[in-house]
Amino acid sequence: MTLRRLNLTAESLMAGTAVSGLAQVRKTKRRRALKRVIDIVGSSLMILLFSPLILLVWLLILVIDGGPVIYRRRVVGTGGEFDAFKFRTMNRDADATLASDPRLRAAFSQNFKLKRDPRVTRLGFWLRKYSADELPQLWNVFQGQMSLVGPRMITTTELQKYGPYQELLRTVKPGLTGYWQVRYRCNATTSFES
Repeated sequence: MTLRRLNLTAESLMAGTAVSGLAQVRKTKRRRALKRVIDIVGSSLMILLFSPLILLVWLLILVIDGGPVIYRRRVVGTGGEFDAFKFRTMNRDADATLASDPRLRAAFSQNFKLKRDPRVTRLGFWLRKYSADELPQLWNVFQGQMSLVGPRMITTTELQKYGPYQELLRTVKPGLTGYWQVRYRCNATTSFES
């Protein structure tokens, strides 16, 4: 399925799936190559620039909460599924907590996000507030699994909720930042239609 056949405009993408500008990004090999160069150079510079902060956060998580420090989220990319890296912001038994509480499970199943998530650690709250938990994803960008700018990361389970846009989302790398991340990052009540 090609973008031409889907005949989608940037406005409909923004309204329907928050992957603004996808048609322009995927148009030519030259643009894709340029975007990849920007991703490599940008992620390399940011890894160097933020390395003291990355080391500090790594040590804080290790000292305050113990290991593991990195959480691997299995998400969908252009080459299939891959592990997106994040600093762990939740208790180690977060999955068990969710599984044991029917109300939490029901709220989580709506948008795969909770507004006041009781599983988030005190340090995790601050890491999320300033998006420092996402710094390890710079490595995903450097490796070519993600892009600096693109649609939000989604799991295979979440992908089902995007209906006719599923195949379209498989044609572009998820972004460290993008339209959805900026507009909806703190809104746990956002629907898949918005």
